[in-house]
Amino acid sequence: MNGDTQMDKISRESLWSLEHYARIRNQFRAEVMAHKKLRRVALGENLMLIFEDEKTIRYQIQEILRIEKTFEEEGIQDELDAYNPLIPDGRNFKCTMMLEYPDPEIRKVELRKLKGVETKVFIQVEGREKVWAIADEDLERENDEKTSSVHFMRFELDEDMAAALKYGVALTIGVEHPACSFKLDPVPAEIRASLVKDLA
Repeated sequence: MNGDTQMDKISRESLWSLEHYARIRNQFRAEVMAHKKLRRVALGENLMLIFEDEKTIRYQIQEILRIEKTFEEEGIQDELDAYNPLIPDGRNFKCTMMLEYPDPEIRKVELRKLKGVETKVFIQVEGREKVWAIADEDLERENDEKTSSVHFMRFELDEDMAAALKYGVALTIGVEHPACSFKLDPVPAEIRASLVKDLA
C-alpha cells in the first residue's frame, strides 16, 4: 500500500478540536458539499449512492463530535472505530446507499418490495465482469419484512480493473432487482475521475 492520503485512515491527532471546527465549519461544509456532488450516483428516482472517502467521513465524524459535544478520548475513539472502515483502502469503492421516499406510507410499501436490493447493486469496468456489492458488514439492516432505507456497501476491484479505470476506460453503475432496475452507463466523467482517486 502506498502513502496516498485518500487511503489513510483518520487519526485522533488529525481531527480538529470542537473550538477550531466551530470556526472553520461553514467553509469546510461548503467544500464537502461540492466534493459530494462528484461522488453521488442516482440509480433512478429513489436510490442514491454516496461514495465515501477520507473527506466525506472526516466531515461525518466532526459533525457527530460537534452535535454530541464529545471531547473525551474514548468517545472520539468510538466514532473513529465506527467510521474509519467506511474509507476505501485503495482497491475498493465504499458507499452509503439511501432509499429515499419522502412519504412514510409509500416508503413502508416500497422497502418491502426492495428486500435484498443491497446485494443487487453493481459496478462494471468496461470489458470486465460485474462486481456486486458486499453490503452491511457492520450489522444486519433488513428483517423478514423489509429492507432498511440506509445500507453501507463496498465493491472490491482486482488489479486489472483498477489499472483499466486509471487508464481511462468507462465505468457503469447499476442495480438489478425485480422491483428496481437501473443502469448509469457510463458514469459521467467528472464522477468517474473522483472515484478513481480512491484507487491506490
